[in-house]
Formats: sequence, structure tokens, C-alpha cells
Amino acid sequence: MGILTLLALGLLGVEPEAPKGHLVIVGGGAAAEEIRRQTLELAGGPEARVVIIRHASGDPQAGERARQKWQDADAKHITVLELDDPAKAVAEVQAADLIFFLGGSQTKLMNALANTGVPDAIRVRFREGAVISGTSAGAAVMSRVMIVGQDRRTLSPRIAEGLGLWPEVIVDQHFLRRNREGRLRNAVLGRPDLIGVGIDEATAVMVSGRVFQVIGASSVVVMDARSKTGAVAVGTVPNPAEGAPLAESPNVQMHLLKAGMKYDLDKGILSN
Repeated sequence: MGILTLLALGLLGVEPEAPKGHLVIVGGGAAAEEIRRQTLELAGGPEARVVIIRHASGDPQAGERARQKWQDADAKHITVLELDDPAKAVAEVQAADLIFFLGGSQTKLMNALANTGVPDAIRVRFREGAVISGTSAGAAVMSRVMIVGQDRRTLSPRIAEGLGLWPEVIVDQHFLRRNREGRLRNAVLGRPDLIGVGIDEATAVMVSGRVFQVIGASSVVVMDARSKTGAVAVGTVPNPAEGAPLAESPNVQMHLLKAGMKYDLDKGILSN
């Protein structure tokens, strides 16, 4: 089902079918091999057809290094996507079981994919059941409302349009390592209908429908302003008990999630 069809269904008031695929969104840094192995298993195991999209990176060798890492995780069928022949690129995406985005610049990535047909092909494969994964910039593009930077003085985020694979959420990456609480909070306050998910390095969320689970070495911060009102209160992230609210803030409810914890976009933290 293409994006035009999805838009038409929305205009007609018809709810589109929920995607059958899964997202594995990595917060950047040196992702553990175990995250890659779990992602590959989710896509069908070593025989899964992996497509690497390298275009966020300015390093021409980045794709081949990523190929080696997926080979080390036991993947047998790996393609590093090239865009000089858009029809071929779309066909490779259509055949993929696992599509992985490298880090770098999310703006560079979205510009490279524009007018190739690849974004629509990715959305279709996600709806059909493929696993879509990405790290750093490749994590940011999962949102429809995509953070591409911030004003260093005001912490106001700069926003662009991402792929929209997780449209209910605004993703931020390198979250605790780069102290990005302020910019994600401000992004959520600007779009209080969306939930902010800040993913730290060497950590990922595995998304299935409206539920995600945290995997990896560090933490994930959830920010929810859907039922909150009041003045902006920007603070720093303390170190509370797992799952506890992070800070007193009249306008944004925040939770810190550790590995193994699950979160439902409608119900909040799920008990194991």
C-alpha cells in the first residue's frame, strides 16, 4: 500500500491497516552485537535479506563496514543500497526482510532518498512485515516530526519531515550522553499530541504496534505532554528508580526505562 493510498484512506475516514513489521531504533554509539543479532532474528534469522542504507554518512566506506558487522552477526544476504539506478534500488528494498539505516546526518539521508521511490517502498515493506532499523540519524528518520538540530541558546529544536514509520512519536538519539532532554521536551511541547522517546547510546527500542521494549546497555526516556498543561520547566534528568517519573514538571510527564522494560503508547509502562 503506497503513501498516496494511505493518505486517501485518511481523507475518507478509513483507518489504514496496522503495519505488520517491527522497528528496532538504536540511539547511536557503538551498538552492541547482541542488538544486531536480536534484530536479525526478528527479521527471520541468518537467511534474512538485509539492505543497508548508508546515505546519512559522508564516509564512502561506511556501507562496507556495516556489511561486515552484519556478517559478524551471521547475516548471509546483504546488499549495500546504491541510488544511481532508482528502479533497481526500489526493487532491492521490495525484496528486503531487514532494512538498516546508518548514522550521520538525517537531513543528508532524507535529501538523498528524495525522488527515488525508496521511501515509499520502505513504508510498504514495513506494512507488509519487514523489520526497519536505524542508528543515530537512522533513528531520527523513523519519526514523521523529525528533529534535525537545535538552537543552542534556546534549545528550540529544528524540525523537518522524516519517514513517518513511527508517527505517534518524536525520536531523539544519543539522548543521555549528549544531554538532549531540553530539546526533546521543547519538541514535545510544540507537538503535545506526540510522545517523545529519547534513546541513549548502545541502547535500542524494539517496536511492535503501539508497544516497545528497551534492549541494550543504557536507558530510554519517555516524555508525554498529552494530558499536561502549565509553564515550561526544563531541568536535568536525575537517576530515579526504574520507571519512576523523572522530575517535577507540570507540563510533561517523564519516565526512565531500563533494558527489558516495556511501554505502551496508550497505557504507559507495562508490568512484566
